[in-house]
Amino acid sequence: MDLGVNVYGHWGPPILGFPTSGGDEGELERMGLIRGLADFVDAGRVKIFAVNSINEAGFYNKRAHPFHRSWVQKQFDEYIRYEVVPFIFTNCRTEWTPISTMGASFGAYHAANTLFKHPDVVKRCFAMSGVYDIRSFMNGMYDDNFYFNNPIDYLGNLSDGWYYDQYRTCDIHIATGHGPHENSAPSYRLSALLAAKGIPHHLDDFGDMGGHDWPYWVHQMRNYIGGLF
Repeated sequence: MDLGVNVYGHWGPPILGFPTSGGDEGELERMGLIRGLADFVDAGRVKIFAVNSINEAGFYNKRAHPFHRSWVQKQFDEYIRYEVVPFIFTNCRTEWTPISTMGASFGAYHAANTLFKHPDVVKRCFAMSGVYDIRSFMNGMYDDNFYFNNPIDYLGNLSDGWYYDQYRTCDIHIATGHGPHENSAPSYRLSALLAAKGIPHHLDDFGDMGGHDWPYWVHQMRNYIGGLF
């Protein structure tokens, strides 16, 4: 299938933005995130690359066998690494530049998973209001494609020193809070796992501003970009 990438900005460090569960490459703009970050984008402090998702063909495709869902996720991960990442480098006119990821709700899963899988090219992530153990999408079934795309699993058993060395060069932000409709438990669980494995990260509890909706995510990204870029 053809998947689109929307590019916002003319200069600045690249941020790869993932949509929520049913979103496409235009969702971040439609829901006001791009508008909410426009001053940073226009000033050349960041350049945002918004990608489509294949969630409806993957984990959200209840008509498909669970092993097909996990296979689709494997294809999406490879698409991001071997098509989108080179596109970002080409668009930024550089052979290599550190990439950040951002996403909210199911997009947070993609943002975090992409860094955890590819910490050599993705050096920062902003995962907001996410879920990082997605076994509920597999109807109780399990295969390697799922294991290697379920952060709670593969991080929990991580022993490869290369990944630990790479993670020490990364800036990982897991954002949550106790605002409306937010479930902070998955974020705290991921943070506890990362801490147990000695992986540096930030668990950012935004309190009342840690709600599960776009105005809260705009607020969080403004804090991140304003303080880090």
